[in-house]
Amino acid sequence: MASSLRNITVDCTDGLTLARFWAEALGWNVYHDDDPEILVAPEFPPHREGPTMLFIPVPESRTVKNRLHIDLQPTDRTRDDEVERLVALGATLVEDHRDEKGLGWVWLADPEGNDFCVERGAAERAATAKPRTFRLSEE
Repeated sequence: MASSLRNITVDCTDGLTLARFWAEALGWNVYHDDDPEILVAPEFPPHREGPTMLFIPVPESRTVKNRLHIDLQPTDRTRDDEVERLVALGATLVEDHRDEKGLGWVWLADPEGNDFCVERGAAERAATAKPRTFRLSEE
C-alpha cells in the first residue's frame, strides 16, 4: 500500500498571518489553540480526502527558492481574476508566464515569500483542451 498526502507543511515566521492568507486563498478555515502549529483545512476535524496545510513557526526566514511549490487552479473564476484577488490578499507577483493566446501561468509569492503558481481555471482549460496521452513510467 502506498502513502497518502496528509499535510502540506509550511515553515514560517508568523504562522497565524500566513495561515490566514492561505485559508482565504483556498476558502478554508484556520484552526489553532495553544499549540504553535496552525492547521488550515476545509473543516475540523478534517473529514474529506486530500491534504490540509500545517503552518509551523520557525525562527529563520526563507532564504532560497522553493524546490517544491503549490499550483492553484481557480474553480469559479479566471486565472487573471484569481491572480488579482490573491495579490489583494498580500501575494506578490514574481514572474508572469501568460501569453497572448491566454495560455500560461503566473508565479506568485505568499506574504512570507513562499512560491506558488496560479494556472488557468477549469473553464479556461476546457476551452483550449487538446487530447493528451500519458504513459506510466517504467522503472
